[in-house]
Amino acid sequence: MKTFCMLTLMITVTAVVGCSDGNNNDAAPVANAEPTGKQYIAASEPTDAMPVGDAREAAEDQQTVTLVGTIGGSREPFVDGLAAFTIVDPKVPYCAAEEGCPTPWDYCCTQDQVKDNIATVKIVDEAGKPVEDDARTLLGVKELSTVVVQGTAQRDDEGNLTVAANKIFVRGPE
Repeated sequence: MKTFCMLTLMITVTAVVGCSDGNNNDAAPVANAEPTGKQYIAASEPTDAMPVGDAREAAEDQQTVTLVGTIGGSREPFVDGLAAFTIVDPKVPYCAAEEGCPTPWDYCCTQDQVKDNIATVKIVDEAGKPVEDDARTLLGVKELSTVVVQGTAQRDDEGNLTVAANKIFVRGPE
């Protein structure tokens, strides 16, 4: 429970301060071409995936869910030391490269829409424990990757949604 509370707190703080001031030229980490966590990667895209915004409204605590979202929502959507990250409903637009935004995955132009359309995803093992590995290396994902995740919904008192996911499908470029 402490890990879940800390994870939620870290994501909330990151989302609040995540909007870039445009002075940072850090490039997004490159996704690993050969993911190390193949046991967590679905061979085919699960059907009936629910967008993040709909899931925030409908998903109940401990319900099995399948969500689709885009990795982002803050300047640092990945959690250090855990295979965890935030996803945003695909309907929420992010800044385009031609707009000059160095970190389009922080949704700084549409932060007002992110609040109700974001969820935390933490990859868990067979015992339900969070996997202590970098999600980018484990799953071959990066900022703005569109993913479909399957797992168990976890709700907190503020209505935030976390998915303890045991399977993920990474969509190809659209």
